[in-house]
Amino acid sequence: MRRMSTELIREGRYVAEVAIELAYNDESWSPTMSLDDAKKLERVTLALRCGDIDGAAKDADVFELLPLAV
Repeated sequence: MRRMSTELIREGRYVAEVAIELAYNDESWSPTMSLDDAKKLERVTLALRCGDIDGAAKDADVFELLPLAV
């Protein structure tokens, strides 16, 4: 069985929502992701660390975190 999931990656003041596919099978206790999805997560993480928001936005929805003045 396969199910879509969203992983959140936070780097500094940015958060990226990355869509991945998780595979469940009877032989494993936990779901697994494909190598391509793992590479996508790594690309987004590295892009955010380098400040390359456009690069991260190719594989994810990127948001900027702003502090609230309370």
